[in-house]
Amino acid sequence: MNNFKKLIPLLLLAALPFLSSAQKANWQNLDLKKDSIFGISTEKAYTELLKGKKSTPVIVAVLDGGVDLNHEDLKRVIWINKKEVAGNGVDDDKNGYADDVHGWNFLGGKNGSIEFEALELTRLVRRDNVRFAGVTATTVAEKDKADYETYIKNRSEVEKELATAKSSLDGISGFKFVLDAVVKKIGKENPTQADFEAFKSPDQQETRVKEAVLDVLKEMDFKTFYETQIEEGVKYYTGQVKYNYNVDYDPRAIVGDNPDNSKERFYGNNDIKGPDALHGSHVAGIIGADRTNKIGVMGVADNVLIMGVRNTPNGDERDKDVANAIRYAVDNGAKVLNMSFGKAYSWDKAVVDEAVKYAVSKDVLLVHAAGNENADIDVENNFPTNKYLDGSLASSWLTVGASGPKDDETLKAAFSNYGKTSVDVFAPGVRITSTVPENKYIEEDGTSMAAPVVTGLAALIRSYYPKLTAVQVKEIIMKSVVKVNHNVSTMKGAETVSIPFADLCVTGGIVNAYNALKLAATYK
Repeated sequence: MNNFKKLIPLLLLAALPFLSSAQKANWQNLDLKKDSIFGISTEKAYTELLKGKKSTPVIVAVLDGGVDLNHEDLKRVIWINKKEVAGNGVDDDKNGYADDVHGWNFLGGKNGSIEFEALELTRLVRRDNVRFAGVTATTVAEKDKADYETYIKNRSEVEKELATAKSSLDGISGFKFVLDAVVKKIGKENPTQADFEAFKSPDQQETRVKEAVLDVLKEMDFKTFYETQIEEGVKYYTGQVKYNYNVDYDPRAIVGDNPDNSKERFYGNNDIKGPDALHGSHVAGIIGADRTNKIGVMGVADNVLIMGVRNTPNGDERDKDVANAIRYAVDNGAKVLNMSFGKAYSWDKAVVDEAVKYAVSKDVLLVHAAGNENADIDVENNFPTNKYLDGSLASSWLTVGASGPKDDETLKAAFSNYGKTSVDVFAPGVRITSTVPENKYIEEDGTSMAAPVVTGLAALIRSYYPKLTAVQVKEIIMKSVVKVNHNVSTMKGAETVSIPFADLCVTGGIVNAYNALKLAATYK
């Protein structure tokens, strides 16, 4: 949901106080032995294995909420469709998409683009509200009983989640109201820890807010906390109440397609940035932010072309858009697809399966984020998935969990989904600094950040070893992980438990660029 962009409580994040500022901005690319940080040894690979070697550009599609193609650290690596003449309103390359110079937006139309959407569960309830209008448990037809029972269960779930979202919105809005009053009394826009310590108030609410903020200021400055946790929190829960769990909200008229026709291919517009490109731009920077310009951050891969394909709103992506985004990327030359999105329900899994099979047949590697619910996706639904409806598996697909920087019990990111058979590998996904719109850089957390680390690695391998197939690249990445031979902490319900890292994923390890490139060199 929302590209897996969820509010992850600060207490769940591994702190990085032992890193220098330069290390923090690039920790995912550092080396465990050299730097004592569990990155993927990208810098070591460049220094010891790739120096002086030639590479070929690899097109990487970022299927997401939008990419800022003018960002200072991305503009040099944005894909350009050389067969298309910009701005002439003509489909010059006859691919069905006019003016798709840098990619395509399947969430747009003539008059704009979708920003917010309902969740798939909400859309299913909306559909079935019509189907079962006036029907009760006693009047439902025998042949419809199973569907009716599913509908009642889904409707109850939406109502429960909506109530929770309203309560959360009230809570964080109340906290913000009191906090704003405290900050006004302190008299500074960005008060320090010392300012809050010096603040005294007879009001119990203000005192409790002060104490909560002092805990947070051990990890970050006030401005960052206010913007990323308070303002984003209000926005997040407002979105849940107004859009995600609102059965009456349907923005699809903006696109102008028939959302129930999964076979429809040619709709949308060429605005790959869209109204909210934070998540997609962050993902793009992790993959391939310019390593030569000595500003900002450094992507994993040094010779990629980022294609923006917008298919994920602030809400759940539609299966139709996922399928079309995959097909568009494949047909326009992408060899690795990053998919940092997901949901618990699927409207039309078959159409996504068909698109995945198409990508596999065209030698494309698909990289998917495992999700941020701390759930075992061996048993919990997480779409899209590499498992087709017939039970067979996509051969060139990787599912990625998120890890932290320390090789200890905190290595598994507390929020990360896992699965001994469903998650392939883990990669850094805690406090990853990357590009966001308007030439800015922020830290983000999630399997959404771990997936592009692996996407970047896959692109790096394909760039220096272009004869390798997508299946071989997957095999290399999985065989070259750094195995983790100790237990990690995770939450099971309200209880913290210790489990072997080996039980979290197929490989039992963290991806490693140095190992992978050494192994790739042995393939013929």
